Amino acid sequence: MSIEVELPALGESVVEGTLSKWLVREGETVAVDQPLVEVTTDKVDAEIPSPCAGVVEQILVAEGETVPVGEKLVRIAFENERAQTQESASGLADSKQTSETADGPVRATPLARRVAEQTGVELGGTRGTGAGGKITKSDVLREAQPEAVPEPQSTMPASDPQLVTDSPAPVASRPAYLDYQLSPGDRVVPMSPLRRLVAEHMVLSKRISPHVGTVAEIDMGDVSIVRGEHKRAFQEANGFSLSFLPFVIHAAVRALREFPQLNASVLEDSIVEKKDIHVGIAVEAEKGLVVPVVRHADRLSLAGLAQAVEDLAHRARNKKLSADELKGGTFTVSNPGRHGNLYGFAIINQPQVGILRMGEIVKRPVVRSIDEQDAIVVRPIMHLALSYDHRAVDGAPANSFLFRIRELLEEGEFDL
Repeated sequence: MSIEVELPALGESVVEGTLSKWLVREGETVAVDQPLVEVTTDKVDAEIPSPCAGVVEQILVAEGETVPVGEKLVRIAFENERAQTQESASGLADSKQTSETADGPVRATPLARRVAEQTGVELGGTRGTGAGGKITKSDVLREAQPEAVPEPQSTMPASDPQLVTDSPAPVASRPAYLDYQLSPGDRVVPMSPLRRLVAEHMVLSKRISPHVGTVAEIDMGDVSIVRGEHKRAFQEANGFSLSFLPFVIHAAVRALREFPQLNASVLEDSIVEKKDIHVGIAVEAEKGLVVPVVRHADRLSLAGLAQAVEDLAHRARNKKLSADELKGGTFTVSNPGRHGNLYGFAIINQPQVGILRMGEIVKRPVVRSIDEQDAIVVRPIMHLALSYDHRAVDGAPANSFLFRIRELLEEGEFDL
């Protein structure tokens, strides 16, 4: 007897995953809960464990392939019955292939269908490069904006005589300047599955949303005083240091309540201003950028925000996040850290309409009025950059929103 391990639902909004690396080989003995394969989704990386002890009888999906939730990934035979199941392996594989090809005239992954609806791409005229000719998200994006998404290599085996033709399919012409010729010493680094997903999302966001940016220069002096007064006690009580990030999130959340245009999404010909405020926090993990979400951020104190951010960031770096913790954000704050430079404009995290990026806090000479006289003083200065979707937000409310964040930070009235 054998068991077929399927790609599980890794979150409410996850419909497919890319097999980034197999951790076992055919013929290898595995234990219960032993990781079998690493899977990358558009939300999170995950390891799929073995549900039983036995022997890896057959790996059904190759590394790099993208498959829908529920797809059979590997067959595991119980140790004492491996020989009995080997004879039926090919028959099972054949029936699997038959069921795959019986989906209908247009075969596409669920995520590809969703992106096609968003971009207006007709699936009937899209060439699929996924397993068995299935249309993938990359195929849809290539149709929507062919100059931005490179032609992927087909995963269909070239050795199959039915798939080999003397006349290859025509490829859209590319400007000559896009075809870089490798030079001696160049290092080619293949994109990881997560890197490819991030790239696709960034291209899609820039294509969908007309990005506009505005910057505020903020005196963080009073925030520094509050932080300094509570830093030691906070460290002793919570086991981690109090950073500037929770102060910025707290101010942004208060401003979002006053300017709901920034806590919104565009839905066809309507704009949805959301009641709940769920703030995404951009975190640089080992394999790339992830954005876990602080739920109901407006209900948390500054200390509560600091604890939530610390917990999410820690688990993000240790691959302990669930896919559901990376969805549902209504606004995003990005903190590049101590090497954030002056400022930078982040790309909007769809389907949100705004993202706030912190710059590095640096002591600078500024002019201040002291006893009705101008004086040059040294203050800790930070630049906050807001990127917003001009479909949903005009310049006046966007600038007023950022100005309000500046006011709240410079007033320095925070209770832990």
